[in-house]
Amino acid sequence: MYETLKYEVKDGIAYITVCRPEALNALNSKVIAELYDAFAEFDADADARVAILTGDGRSFVAGADIGEMAGFNTLEAREFAKAGHRTMNFIENVSKPVIAAVNGFALGGGCELSMACDIRIASSKAKFGQPEVGLGLIPGFGGTQRLSRLVGKGMAKYLIYTAEVIGAEEAGRIGLVEKVVEPDELMPTCEAVAKTIMSKAPIAVGVAKHAINNGFDMDMKSASELEVSEFGISFSSEDLKEGTSAFLEKRAPEFKNK
Repeated sequence: MYETLKYEVKDGIAYITVCRPEALNALNSKVIAELYDAFAEFDADADARVAILTGDGRSFVAGADIGEMAGFNTLEAREFAKAGHRTMNFIENVSKPVIAAVNGFALGGGCELSMACDIRIASSKAKFGQPEVGLGLIPGFGGTQRLSRLVGKGMAKYLIYTAEVIGAEEAGRIGLVEKVVEPDELMPTCEAVAKTIMSKAPIAVGVAKHAINNGFDMDMKSASELEVSEFGISFSSEDLKEGTSAFLEKRAPEFKNK
């Protein structure tokens, strides 16, 4: 179905893999469009509860495709950036959780792609960076915005201005990734996190994601009002009744996504 990706669902987990290992999974226009379509499929797939996004081979995504970008004029560059933003924004706001399994290089557009996910878990061999200024351009798929929100304005400026590439441990220290594991533990760890999330009430997880994403840039008063509204919405589900009953009855809940 996809030329540059692999999409499969197993035991409630959607595995979305970028498959351009000969180009270190670089993002060209085709990959960007197919990522959008794959996450739309995930969003609509009732059998998929959590997505794990990764790259084939030794790279997560090594960046945008420089060969494609090199000949762009200003208008073409803006259209390319718009396509990237459309996909990254969609991934960030898809209704279900997305975990980035960062197995290698996550540079430029690859770092931006990982930042569009809810949770980043990295192999100890992973490398992160926004090296665009070394090529005479700037991050164009959300890097100037999401990086500062994750690691703070000063650190984001440092990484973008210097184009420094950092290892997984440093990425964890500054808050760019949530967990660092050995390479052979990467996918099992991501799957364990996905299964933990899937053991919780799906509607509540989705409502929490919506509240976090939409409240993040609000003032505290508006964000508090949003949380109050979303808290009330969570009480309209059958899963709320099941979860509270199970707690009071000292048993494991059986959520039905209703």
